[in-house]
This record gives sequence, structure tokens and C-alpha cells, in this order.
Amino acid sequence: MINRILIPALIGLCVGLGFLLLKQYYPNGLDTLFSTHKNQPIIGSSKSPSAITLDQPQATEINDSNAQVNNPFAAASFADAVEAASPAVANIYASRTVKTNTHPLLSDPKFQQFLGRFNLPQKQKMENSLGSGVFIGDQGYVLTNRHVIKGAEEIAVALSDGNKAPAKIIGTDPITDLAVLKVELDNLPQIPLPRTDYNLRVGDIVMAIGNPFGFNQSVSIGIVSALGRSNLGITTYENFIQTDAAINPGNSGGALINANGELIGINTAVFNKGGEAQGIGFAIPVEVALLVMSDLIEYGRVNRGWLGVETIDITPALAARFDIPYHHGILITKIFKDSPAHEAGLLPGDIITHISGVAVASFRSASRQVAMVRPNDQVDIKLVRMNNPLTSTLVASEHPNLR
Repeated sequence: MINRILIPALIGLCVGLGFLLLKQYYPNGLDTLFSTHKNQPIIGSSKSPSAITLDQPQATEINDSNAQVNNPFAAASFADAVEAASPAVANIYASRTVKTNTHPLLSDPKFQQFLGRFNLPQKQKMENSLGSGVFIGDQGYVLTNRHVIKGAEEIAVALSDGNKAPAKIIGTDPITDLAVLKVELDNLPQIPLPRTDYNLRVGDIVMAIGNPFGFNQSVSIGIVSALGRSNLGITTYENFIQTDAAINPGNSGGALINANGELIGINTAVFNKGGEAQGIGFAIPVEVALLVMSDLIEYGRVNRGWLGVETIDITPALAARFDIPYHHGILITKIFKDSPAHEAGLLPGDIITHISGVAVASFRSASRQVAMVRPNDQVDIKLVRMNNPLTSTLVASEHPNLR
């Protein structure tokens, strides 16, 4: 009985309070409440309300030209850069003869044990591979990766305009995995090269142009993820540009360009784990590639400087064991007779801390630096002998294996 009286009374009280609140905030009546929402601007509509009763910021028209200047995230196009560089990126078709067994069973190791001694005939077939290359200069020279044309019997270079011509090998360098080809065509495109004062930085926009999986003139975009990558096991002297621009099979030998369309590297390898792309690609810096190319054209091989020492890295464990007060640099373990180091008086046990004014971080970094030195160039060395700092000047010679 009490509930029947209290519940209606509470409901009536709530309704009454609600009307009092509406009267306080909307003294002109309920029409103001509905007209307020009705007059709010509609996003994307070209019609603006004649009156806005709420105190809210009004929509303003955006000027596209101003937005592109003031908004750092405004859409940008790199079409001009691609247009400048892509005509000089060619497709490379390499053909080689391979021998295969006449029956699949002959590829089984167990059958080979029994049938291998009979010298069974094998069939030959032509195997084709795809890659990319970059035209440097106006004399028909094409820079590419050595592994693209390794073992090739026939090489053809196809340009973006559809022209195709046979190519001959000028020289290859297994240490950097670079090769130079030459084609005999007129009016060949040239890729723009960076300015001498250009400084590549981590975070710079880069684009990879090439022939991945046979898709001609494909362009992918990314940034410079790291510089000076080494210890990858790809080449002997490693100093790679790392990028997240997609580099796939067929991109090898193609161009890595900056936002100005200038060549900054030769795409060489991709990190692949478990058969899945990882977004980690590697390119040879353009300054290394051009140096190798120049030597291959002039000499047919690369002339690298040699000092005549064997060294190891100074690790904390090695420093503690032999009481070496230096935790950076490289320790000389061997001096070759009649080498530049021998003639300059260097000794086993010396610690090389600087080469040509650059601090030595590791054996690999020192090897790369010496490899960039030309025979007969002077090399200033800072070293430590029995805790005493010394300086010495060596005259680099050609490696004896290349003479």
C-alpha cells in the first residue's frame, strides 16, 4: 500500500525537477533546445547556418595552397625525382647454360651412389635470370651487381623506352659484388649523381627503382634506416646503406635514389628470415660504387691499397688479459716482410688507434678504410707501443695478390 503511494510521488517529483531545470537553462521554451541542434554546421556541407546559438568555433574554408605550406603532413609527390632517374635504370637479362639430370631419380643421392660411376648423359638447358642496372655517364656503361651476371653467357640490357641491346662485361669485383657492363647505343639516359657536398642522413627519404619479379620500372619508397652496416656476410668489405624501401629479387643492381632523383646507392641484398620479407634492404653507397666502376673501366680490376699487417680487435677480455689500457683500436699480430708497415717500422703488438685521422673502431672498419686508399697514397697512422703514443706515415702499395 505504501509503495503504491510513494512510487507515483517520486516519479512526479523527478518530472517536476526536470521541468524546473529546463526552465532555468532554456527560458525561451523548448523550441530553443531543438533549434540549437538544428542550426549546427554539417561537416562537409557547403551550406552554413544563418545563426549559431551555441558558443562554438565556426567552420572556415581551407585554402589548399596554404595548407601545403603550413601543414608538414600535407601530401607530397616524388614524381619529378622518379621521372629524372627511372629512364637510366635498365633491366638486365642474363642467360646461362645449366646441366640437369635426364630423370628426377638421378638427383637422389642414393641413386647417385650407384649410377654416378656410369657417367650418364645430362641434358642442357638455358637458364635466365632477371636483374637491374644503372646507366652512368654517356658512354654506355651500366653499373650492376656481380651476382646478377655471374656465369652468364649472354647478357641483354633493356631500357625503359623499349630498346634492347646486347651487353659485354667490362669487369667485375667480387669483393664488393659490383660489375660494369657496356652497351653500344646512342642517346642513352644518364642518372643524376649527387652533389659533392651531399650528406646522406638516417631518416632521409629514398626510393628503390628496379625490376622486381619482372615488374619493369617498379618504384618503392622508404627511408634510410641506418648507415655503415657491416658484419652481414654479403661481401668482403661491407659498408651498406640500410633502407626499408622494398628490395626484392630483380631489384639487385638497381638504383637507390634520394628525393632529388640522385643516385645514392646500388641495391644489392635484402634480409630475409623464414621466407618472409622483413623490410630490411641493403645498398652499396654511390661513392664506393663509382670508385670501383672507375677502376674496372680503366684497369679491368680494382686497385686497392695495402699496408701489410694482420690485426685483431681489442676486446675488453683481451685488454684485461694482456693488461692493455686501450679498449679501442686494433692490435697488430703480424707484419708482412717488405710491406709498407715493415718499411715504416711497425711491430707486432702495436695498437693502431687512428688511420688518416679517423679513429679505428674495429678490424672491419679499418679494412674498409684501407681498401679505399690507392696504391702510393700516404697513410698517417697513430699507434701505441708499450703505452707510448707514436705516429707513423706509410706509403700504401698494391696488394701482392693483384700484382
